[in-house]
Amino acid sequence: MPVNIVSFIKRDYIHSMAAKDIRLDGRAMDEMREVTVTKPFITSAEGSAKVQLGKTQVIVGVKIEQGTPFSDRPNMGVLISTAELAPIASPLFESGPPRPPAIELARVVDRGIRESETIDLAPLCIEEGEKVWMIFIDMLPSDMHGNLFDAFNYGAMAALSTAKIPWSKIDDSKKDVPLGPLHAPVSITAVKLGNKVMVDPSIDEEEVADARLTVVIDENDDIRAMQKGLNGSFSIDEIKYVVGLSRDLGKKVRPKLMD
Repeated sequence: MPVNIVSFIKRDYIHSMAAKDIRLDGRAMDEMREVTVTKPFITSAEGSAKVQLGKTQVIVGVKIEQGTPFSDRPNMGVLISTAELAPIASPLFESGPPRPPAIELARVVDRGIRESETIDLAPLCIEEGEKVWMIFIDMLPSDMHGNLFDAFNYGAMAALSTAKIPWSKIDDSKKDVPLGPLHAPVSITAVKLGNKVMVDPSIDEEEVADARLTVVIDENDDIRAMQKGLNGSFSIDEIKYVVGLSRDLGKKVRPKLMD
């Protein structure tokens, strides 16, 4: 992915404003952008959603197909998450195979869902050792204005909440069954500029941030995943602060995704 070089003047301005607890878009340091969810969104998918986080827009589709189980889990279904960063969403993205940013995004979303045991993979076994249902979560930004970590998480959870296991495809006597997520892990991302921490970074804030921290919290306020990025660091108190914000903000976002 090409490096987007931010001018020193712009970088210094954003940092100087942050030092005064001021953000370019007028939000408070602990204020998220508005989250809008449309679901279902893709008629050909077993589950889907479109999520808008401020001006950032993503589309997530869930496909459920028959496949072969992993050898170490012969009676368990399979969950695979992928992200594609296409140039249509941002001049920062390039065509071609997934690059490290896309791989990291997919892994963080996947980890939050997997570690919270959001999907019960046992009922997805069709024939032990031979056939299982495979769940593919495909994530694509259509307009990138910052914070794909959270936008992809919201899209994945909203899409999973609409998904149905297509049993009717293999047996006409059976009905499709809702996938029925068991838990609702919600991601909140914060960045650090100088000694200031702000949540849900815009593209400008991401480009000049010193450090990034994504925390995934479930409906029981338990931490299910964390991912630290960029070269800077967070103090223990700053990490506790972000975790606390993640619990509070997650409660506001979760109903929009799951209802």
